Amino acid sequence: MRTVITFGTFDVLHIGHVNILKRAKSLGDRLVVGVSSDALNFSKKQRYPVYPESERLEIIRSLDCVDDVFIEHSLELKAKYIKEHHADILIMGDDWAGKFDIYKDLCEVFYLPRTAGISTTELISHIKKYN
Repeated sequence: MRTVITFGTFDVLHIGHVNILKRAKSLGDRLVVGVSSDALNFSKKQRYPVYPESERLEIIRSLDCVDDVFIEHSLELKAKYIKEHHADILIMGDDWAGKFDIYKDLCEVFYLPRTAGISTTELISHIKKYN
């Protein structure tokens, strides 16, 4: 059994999120998803997510392609998460290409293309514009 792991904020769930999670699952037998904590998201983007981590965790958990979820508390703990979940494959979006190659000694690392024309940041900006 091959376990795939990926990480993300998954705020304002959209088709891009669904696409990457389905593609990630297709590369293995089990998909484990680390959902960024509210504090981690703030440290990366200087804003809190629209939905709190408990709700984002439950939303991702409810997807058929996802087998397990956990809260990602720190970017520096990726190796620990890979080991804890016995991951064989790490999946990240291609905007991170090369940045996670340091984990190739722990598992295979793949960068999948993002869905063109959609991003959470752009969606939030669009929603704010019309409110």
